[in-house]
Amino acid sequence: MSQPRVPGDDENTLELPCGETIGVGELDLGMREFACDCGETHAVVMDVHPPERFLPDFLVEVLREAIETTSEEMPEFDTPHLLGVVLEEFPDRVVAHDASENADVGYAMVWVTDFDSRRLHEVVVELIVELMEHAVSHADDDEALSSFESEMIEFDVSEFVDQYRTERDLEAEDPYA
Repeated sequence: MSQPRVPGDDENTLELPCGETIGVGELDLGMREFACDCGETHAVVMDVHPPERFLPDFLVEVLREAIETTSEEMPEFDTPHLLGVVLEEFPDRVVAHDASENADVGYAMVWVTDFDSRRLHEVVVELIVELMEHAVSHADDDEALSSFESEMIEFDVSEFVDQYRTERDLEAEDPYA
């Protein structure tokens, strides 16, 4: 399994996927993305952000019921698990930072991606669909797999993300609106 890229000795800075650095204190709890000095926009996700940022409530409930975690610290499927899947799939495009020893920042884990927040949202949805397809394929029910695959042919990730972000008002200045 790939290791998250974290900065060398300085626990107060984070080396980004683009090579730039940022102070961990510059990342606040309401931040979903930021314009980097490299000219790109990077998505920011923290362990305190709910998985409903990316997925509807009912799907998060289903995932929590269906997925057994092996972590005593995080026994319930949550945002760190989602970002772990993204990190595993895109190890060079995601940086993870453990800030659990830094009481000044307000979060324990943060992930910064090479993607902007909208593209990250699409990536999360795409990976969850793949996870669901994999689970259905292990059900030994060819009809269920065929039905799932035919429904997924109709599923437009980009349109889903557009509608979900509009519904959740993820572009509003107040992230808790």
